[in-house]
Amino acid sequence: MVLNPVISKLAGKLVVLASASPRRLEILRNAGLRFEVVPSWFKETLDKRLFKAPHEYAVETAKQKALEVARRMPLKHLKTPDVVIGADTIVTVDGIILEKPVDKHDAYRMLSSLSGKEHSVFTGVAIVLCHEKENEVDYQLIDFYEETKVKFADLSEDMLWEYINSGEPMDKAGSYGIQALGGMLVEYVHGDFLNVVGFPLNHFCRQLDIIYNHCPSISNKTNESVPLIHKDSQFSSELTQQSPRSCGDTPTRHNASPAHKVKRKDGDRESSWTPVNGLTELDEAELLNSESSSSPLIRSGERRTELNVTEHEHTEPKKEDLEQISKLLDGFKASKALFTASKLRVFDLLHTNAELDVEQVAQEIKASVRGTRCLLEACVSLGLLKTKEKSSRPVYRNTDLATRFLCSDAHFSLHGYIQYCNDVVWPLFSLLESAVLEGSSQREKLQESQSAAYNSQEVRLRFMSAMHCTARIGATAVAVAFDLSSYKTACDLGGCTGAVANELVKAHPELSVSVFDLPAVVELSEHFHPQHADNRVSFQAGDFFKDELPKADLYILVRVLHDLTDEKLHVLLSKVADACTPGCGLLLGEIFLEENRSGPSLGLLQALSMSEGKQRSATEYSQLLKNYGFITAHVKHTNGLLGAMLCIKA
Repeated sequence: MVLNPVISKLAGKLVVLASASPRRLEILRNAGLRFEVVPSWFKETLDKRLFKAPHEYAVETAKQKALEVARRMPLKHLKTPDVVIGADTIVTVDGIILEKPVDKHDAYRMLSSLSGKEHSVFTGVAIVLCHEKENEVDYQLIDFYEETKVKFADLSEDMLWEYINSGEPMDKAGSYGIQALGGMLVEYVHGDFLNVVGFPLNHFCRQLDIIYNHCPSISNKTNESVPLIHKDSQFSSELTQQSPRSCGDTPTRHNASPAHKVKRKDGDRESSWTPVNGLTELDEAELLNSESSSSPLIRSGERRTELNVTEHEHTEPKKEDLEQISKLLDGFKASKALFTASKLRVFDLLHTNAELDVEQVAQEIKASVRGTRCLLEACVSLGLLKTKEKSSRPVYRNTDLATRFLCSDAHFSLHGYIQYCNDVVWPLFSLLESAVLEGSSQREKLQESQSAAYNSQEVRLRFMSAMHCTARIGATAVAVAFDLSSYKTACDLGGCTGAVANELVKAHPELSVSVFDLPAVVELSEHFHPQHADNRVSFQAGDFFKDELPKADLYILVRVLHDLTDEKLHVLLSKVADACTPGCGLLLGEIFLEENRSGPSLGLLQALSMSEGKQRSATEYSQLLKNYGFITAHVKHTNGLLGAMLCIKA
């Protein structure tokens, strides 16, 4: 089939692809089609249970994508496209629809279900023809689907995880891309290969041939072919019904009736033709308040960064993008509001005396009424305080979040860490520009300007208080992450205040833990002991870089390794390895980075302090410990701040 005469029918027309998929873009571009890309705002949240067959779900999603863009462009981009193409690809196996995975575990679930089986790949496609005359637009909809059968080989666990860790599955339906590494998983393909990639090019060209060569009235811009929709009006929720006559006949309108589709069948592939008068009301206000906002037009063959400057300047930014950038711009303000309220003990005050008004709070914290009002209102906006009217004046009280984490006597209080952030981390990060330019920590500069304060016992206590707060938040999750019943004695290296040790003995009754830390730390650790301290937790002073380590069945390193230079790492891990006999355990607690460094990460932000150490992923920590004879037995991404890893000495 010669495709050029079909594609050439679209020459000179404004053709829009309502999808940001790079695979669809490449397929259509390679076919010679000239088009622009305007990703759809349609939320892909259709209830799959409402569709009798999987292909119906894919087709309906494609229709909604294409129609949303066709209706939006005259309003947002101030131009009407001639043709809008929407598509949606799904994978189905055992009657279950598989779309894009939400995370690695979801990808594993999908790929495991495909292993050794034949499955179907459906792509639903919708073509919307837009005819403009004066202030009127009419829309015609053609939709169809393609099915391709794919058989996977039997996949081993190693192969599954190697493929998942490559990152390729994360943006693909069914968690694989047949055109790349995913092709190694496939035994055979029955049907259109490009359909599995993301777009059934052959079937699409067949439809263009029908539209422009065999049914010219469909593509003609006439007033008679379908009802007209005024640009300035709201879109009606009525559908137009087309009688099952020849495609050249003029359709008849039936108000508030379901659309009757003229179906054309070609083996497993089916298409339908429907004149549309809008599926839902979507006026200007709704567009402004939709989940995402206008995406810049992307011309075929261009990178996203190579946008037409004029179009980009006048394209309304996405709401979600504005919200994200605003959070980043104003994040320091929110942090400082939290630091200030905590330092002035606002949360402690309202915990003891609930429902105080502005004047009462101002009097207690010895601050101005105006400044106190601004601070309290900011804390309300951050979800830290709540307010209600009482005797015609607003009174304030803590939210559950503040009661749980911000009151100084709460079990999971972060009060000490907040004060450390305010007094040390905040000034340190104010020197971030210098840290980036120099590639070194600015802590020494800060210490030089505050030398007396940095050497005081008060500051050391403040630091230990900060570490104690954060340790308690993550300690429970690390302590209960694995079965440690085979170990009787443990040594927590750099265990500071014993927060992790106390959680470990609670979770494991047969375990006793020795906290091994510097003499100055052990001396001050009594300030943080529970009132009824468990005698299974003991403290031993020493330097784990120089002194002999206490003998134990299990060694614990929580938030230690990330802060060490390669040289110090080698010294410490060599000493731990020498102290261990085969079968001894090493329990690691750290912030595990994503393997591809994607997504927001507390670890990557902490790395900006330019400390001597390095933040790592779980795989990188596992490889590091393997170099010292430790085999990773278990890895767990806990619900807390830290991930946990249990390694065994070989």
